[in-house]
Amino acid sequence: MKEKLTLATFFILFIITNSVATNNYYKSHYATVSHLHQVFEKVKRNSDVSQKALAEAFSFYEKNCYKKRLSPNYIAIADYTKVALHKRLYIINIHSGEVSSYLVAHGVNSGKKYGRVLESGDKKGSYQTPPGFFKVGTKEGLTTKKRYKYLSVTGLEWKNRNAKKRQILLHTAWYVAKAGRSYGCFSIEPKDKKEVFYKLKTALLYSYTGGV
Repeated sequence: MKEKLTLATFFILFIITNSVATNNYYKSHYATVSHLHQVFEKVKRNSDVSQKALAEAFSFYEKNCYKKRLSPNYIAIADYTKVALHKRLYIINIHSGEVSSYLVAHGVNSGKKYGRVLESGDKKGSYQTPPGFFKVGTKEGLTTKKRYKYLSVTGLEWKNRNAKKRQILLHTAWYVAKAGRSYGCFSIEPKDKKEVFYKLKTALLYSYTGGV
């Protein structure tokens, strides 16, 4: 009986220790609030990303980075107020303030080819770009039909709660370079896959549609 209690106690202590270590890992690698504000100002000065989108993304991140276990290294904004051939997927390094930009497609029913998003939505079968905040997954996959490489995304708000049901993904697609449109997914150029996937695993992704 004593041996069983000892083993049980050890197991409980192991779980607690592991949990504390995990929490300390995340907290020790996150930027401070003051640093986040400095990075925000730097990106605001040096990038053409929508300032409203930038402010909303940093505000959400500051409030939710710990509890949502968001990446301590990167924030991404898909600024769909810009046209399709504009590099409107902005990936921000939280520590340095460096911004990298990439092409990203919008949904076929969200706006014209070569245009910007005029309508957004979360309804299944809408083929529209979903708005709001998402968390990017970590496991890379391959779609069955078109063999696109992808990462999953999870909606963090009520207005994009159907992302999983709709199978909304961050995936590669050949049509992105020609301003082609998706079924609502965040499609990027295949040549950008390695860099974008590396940066965005567990990252906050803000699909900014300008309130449409």
